Amino acid sequence: MSWNCSQLDELSPQGLGLTYWFDAAPSGRPYPVTVRFTGRRVSGADPGRGSETFETLRTIPRVLPGSGLIAMTTRVSGVAPGEWAVTAAPVVLLEPDGTRQAEPPVPLPRGESTGTTAFLPVAKVRAPGVRIGAWPGLVGLGFLLALVLQWVLGTQRDLPVGRMLLVSLLASAVGLAGAKVYYLLTHREDKGGTLRAGMSIQGFVIAMIALLLGGAWATGIPLGPLFDVTAPGLLVGLTVGRLGCFFGGCCVGLPTASRWGIWSSDRGVGVRRIPVQLFESTLAGMLAGATLLAVVLVNPPVDGLFFLAGLSAYTFGRQLLFPLRGIPRKTTHGRVATMIVTGLVLVGSVLALILG
Repeated sequence: MSWNCSQLDELSPQGLGLTYWFDAAPSGRPYPVTVRFTGRRVSGADPGRGSETFETLRTIPRVLPGSGLIAMTTRVSGVAPGEWAVTAAPVVLLEPDGTRQAEPPVPLPRGESTGTTAFLPVAKVRAPGVRIGAWPGLVGLGFLLALVLQWVLGTQRDLPVGRMLLVSLLASAVGLAGAKVYYLLTHREDKGGTLRAGMSIQGFVIAMIALLLGGAWATGIPLGPLFDVTAPGLLVGLTVGRLGCFFGGCCVGLPTASRWGIWSSDRGVGVRRIPVQLFESTLAGMLAGATLLAVVLVNPPVDGLFFLAGLSAYTFGRQLLFPLRGIPRKTTHGRVATMIVTGLVLVGSVLALILG
């Protein structure tokens, strides 16, 4: 893969991003595909800055027949900068017990190409179907929309808008830290480092709510109205942010051979997948519309219940979507426990709204 940014051409470390394309078999049983990438440097300065050759294997353990075009991406580090000639050839490996892996039911092509190294941190996040900057851009847009909506609704409720927005800004900053900490605690096997580690929406929401509680108490903002005018904006932010996940290659769905799947990538394998990020975005958007109408139209307002109902409904629906994601859950009972708690909160909130 190339990267058209001359300012990064000389930065270290340099590396190679390589993608092998092939078509899945039209029918049959799932099967593994292993490709051996070999390369040698053909030109470039500074021969002592890294290896002049490399060989690496990349495996997709389970290719679904009928899933169409597939992109297998791998990265190679520790190589000398410059132009490289690379060959990709399918191979059949031995299993741990000495037996051969199942061979692909259709012949796979051998590929050759030449290209130059790129700044390795960029190469590690680039892949077919992934848009660099999509996640921070769309998450940032969702954040701005959430603040604007909170400001409009806060004005309607005669809340101290200046103090409210200040508390929300602080809550969002603390929420980002909480999202990072929550991810690190639940993904201890991730060796990518703290700065490059992902974020978890659960951690963001937990930390943000805690700061909102403390901020409302410290600044004298009525707690119930604050949470209600925050709910639609928070859900709008999640709606837009999940689009960033789809285009940025994170939180991906399981590969599928269904024609309803959408081709997308997890930055390693591009294939037709269940668009679980879009499902979650749609869920958040529907709840954002419902809570917005409720906050605007219900008079007298029922303080705090709209926030509880909207957030618990989103969390419950999110748990329903988790089995469709490509990353397995790490806890045995956490999903069920979360669904029980959020389901009870949702039912209780709705009953309180109806009976109140």
